[in-house]
Amino acid sequence: MSIKRKAIIAGLAALAVAAGGVGVANAVGGGGDSNEQATGPGVDAAKAAALKLVPGGTVNAAERDNEKGATYEVEVRKPDGSTVDVRLDANYKQVAIDADSEKPDGADNNSGDQVGPDNNSGD
Repeated sequence: MSIKRKAIIAGLAALAVAAGGVGVANAVGGGGDSNEQATGPGVDAAKAAALKLVPGGTVNAAERDNEKGATYEVEVRKPDGSTVDVRLDANYKQVAIDADSEKPDGADNNSGDQVGPDNNSGD
């Protein structure tokens, strides 16, 4: 086999591997809403901002988000045991605070209440 042919085959193999890697990356964590736990200084700032909006709460999870124009979604358990999704923009400002729609194992969460600056019960 000639050197030129080996180089072409090696180049095509590398291209195939790179294309496969991009496909896997998009399938696993590609843009938009993700259930993967986000990490880093931006997420740490989002968690802190969410806890300021839900005093006494505890962060359960944080992820990148794009719903309602948000950049981050932080799930916070309130002192009363209920959970809310705090959506924040890129500057860590409140976009929305919604009752968490996911049911914890064995629990029934039918509250559907929205919590915000004007209707926060302060629990």
